[in-house]
Order: sequence, then structure tokens, then C-alpha cells
Amino acid sequence: MENKLVVVPTPSIVTQHAEEAAFLWILRDAAVRAPHYDLKDLAHLDGRVEAHIDGLRVAGPTGWELCVEQLAHEEPGEVFAAAVLALESGDSARIRRVYEVVGAAPETQRGLVSAFGWVDRAWWRGEVRDLLAAESSFWRRLGLAAAATQRMDPGPVLLESLQAESLMLRATALRVAGSLGRADLLPALQAQLNSDDEVVRFSAAWAATLLGDRGAAPRQALAFVDADHPRFAAPALRVALRALSSSEGQQWVGHFARQPQTLRHAVVACGILGDPVNIPWLLEQMGILEIARVAGESFTLITGAGLADEDLEGEWPEGFEAGPTEYPEDDNVALDADEDLSWPEAALIAAWWTRHQAAFRSGQRYLLGRPLTPEHLQWVLSHGMQRQRVAAALERKLLSPGEPLFETRARGSAQQQWLGLPIQGA
Repeated sequence: MENKLVVVPTPSIVTQHAEEAAFLWILRDAAVRAPHYDLKDLAHLDGRVEAHIDGLRVAGPTGWELCVEQLAHEEPGEVFAAAVLALESGDSARIRRVYEVVGAAPETQRGLVSAFGWVDRAWWRGEVRDLLAAESSFWRRLGLAAAATQRMDPGPVLLESLQAESLMLRATALRVAGSLGRADLLPALQAQLNSDDEVVRFSAAWAATLLGDRGAAPRQALAFVDADHPRFAAPALRVALRALSSSEGQQWVGHFARQPQTLRHAVVACGILGDPVNIPWLLEQMGILEIARVAGESFTLITGAGLADEDLEGEWPEGFEAGPTEYPEDDNVALDADEDLSWPEAALIAAWWTRHQAAFRSGQRYLLGRPLTPEHLQWVLSHGMQRQRVAAALERKLLSPGEPLFETRARGSAQQQWLGLPIQGA
């Protein structure tokens, strides 16, 4: 009789798989919005996550038991790892265990939604149908979000949710309708533009703009770009400015630039508009330490000149501190929003611009140095950094409002497949 060697994973190794899967998911959650990750980098990080998930799969019941232990931390990374195993198993008891944690700690829901986007769609169709049919608006919201992760149309429940009493459910339905390209629902979205609830009102403006509204919706979204609505400012700028004419966009840049509290938004807006007419002003803003790095990012977004690639980087300014300091008595506890951006050397950048500005035309919109053609947007989605890829995805969506928004947060291998690229980085 042939003897077969059975390798039994030790608990310490399986524990490491559980901890690393959760930790790497947290890194990934930040990487999808980071300026220094491209698609291949994301796919490589995803490969590391998957390797640890696979270690948990191989461990069988032991892997699941250790995931359950990790769920006690009530963190989204731990929920992600457990949810992937639970959804793949189809075991209702396992799935309910994950749901119990998410219900008790709603801040972990990102991990659950991410797991729905991670696993093969065939494994969870029934589960999503159950969530969409749930009496609780919380679980229906998660059902809508889960369906959207893999561009699955939720069907009639989406329209029903647009009229829901729950404002949070209604806001989620608005965003899902916009991202899925449900242009047939545009009138229903526009009806929410005057909602008394600001989350619903903003979600309606954001989604209606994506679906082709070039009237009230983008201007309603830009009304949220102020000191009172910090969480809405970035998504409002990214979508609404791209939907307006260059001349009106320039008016908004001037409006933001005149107010100290929105000066940073004006710098970001220049990169979004992509008009080289703003580059001289961006060079001036590179002298303001608090916004110098984001001014450099906007310069790159317009011209395609990477600061590191073109030797246009400067040194960290002496004495400047961004984000938390090492002094416990310091009240500044905010993270450095520009931590992963290069420091621009304004003099070198000005010299570069003098040499290359003849290749650019004022009034023309550019993304990474090229006009916004469908072919170039495809190239940026394939080769750009994550924030640049987000820009390309939005530009492509605005050109074709009835198409789904390209999901730059999806699993890297899936994105490569959608783009017709070789599966790399795993």
C-alpha cells in the first residue's frame, strides 16, 4: 500500500495566515486610493492577500476557527478574511457568524463588501438576493453595495430603494445607480436633488452627474466643496468639474482660490480640469509648503511629467512638519494627507515647463500629457497610478453615462482581465 504524506498546518502558521490576510487587506484598502500604486502593484499586493487566504483554505476547519477568533477584534480586515472563507464555503452558519460581527460593529462593513468583490460571483448570488430582500435597511444597503462590487444589477429593488424611508439606504441606492450606469433611473435621481438630507442630496448630485445631468446636478455637487463638508469635497470635485465646460470650471477654480479654506481644493481642481493655462499658478502654489506636494501632483496629472522620473523632486523642507509630530503636547493628530507624494522643486519644474509648454494648448483638457481620447483613457487605466486611474475611469464614464463605472478598487487580476492585459503581479 502506498503511503501518502499528509501535511497538517501548525496552529501558529495558520494564525499567521489569518493575521497577515487581515493586515494586508488594510494595506490594500489604502492602496486603492494611493498615488504611488499602479495596477501591477495592486495585483501584486492582492497576490499576497490571496496567498494567506489560501493558507486558511488549506487549513480547513482550523483555518476557519482561527478566523472566528480574529473576528473578536471587530476590525474590517479580520471580517474580510472570515467573510471570504464563509462565502466560499456556502455554509450558512459561517456566513451568519460574520454577519453577527458586522451587525454589532457596523464600521467593519467595508471588509464584508470587499469580500463580496473578492470571491467568484457564482458563490454568492443567492446570498446577495437574500440581503436585497432583507427587512432591515442596513442589510439591504450591504446587498446593494455587494452587487455593485461586481457590476451586478440589483434589479427592481434598486428603484424601490431610491424611495426608501431610510435615508442611508436611499443614498446607497443613488450611488449604486450612478456607478452601474442606470441612465433610465436619472429622473428618479434628479427628484432627490432637493432632499432635506445632505447625504441624500449629495449622493443624488454625484450619481446624476455620472448619468449625464449637465445642469443642476454638477453645480449642486460643487456646492458641497466648503469647510463644512470635508468628506464630500473630493468626490464632488472629481466628478462635477469634469462634467462642466472648461470656462465654467475655471470660474470655480477662481472661486476656490479666493478663499483660504478652499485654496487646496483650487489646486486639486487644476489637475482635474487638465487645462495647462493653470500651470503658472500651480508653480506659484508650490511655494506654499502645506499644498506644494498636491500642486506637484496636479502638475503631473496635466502634463504626465512624473516628478521622480523627470528629476523634478526637491528635498523635504527643513523645519516643516506635516501630520502628527513626535511631541505629545502637540494638538496636531491628523495624518499627513500627502505623505506618499513627491516634493516638487519649483525651479526645476518651471524650467521643464519652459521647454515643453509649446506642446500644450490652453483651453484643451489633458490627462497625463495627452488629450482625453478613449484610447488614451484606456492606456491610463492600464498603466497609470491609482489616482490617475480613478481620473481616467471617471472621464470614461462621463463620455458614456450609460456604461458602468470602471471599478479601480476591484481585484487587480479582474481589472487586468477587463482591460485585456496579461495577468501579472500575483
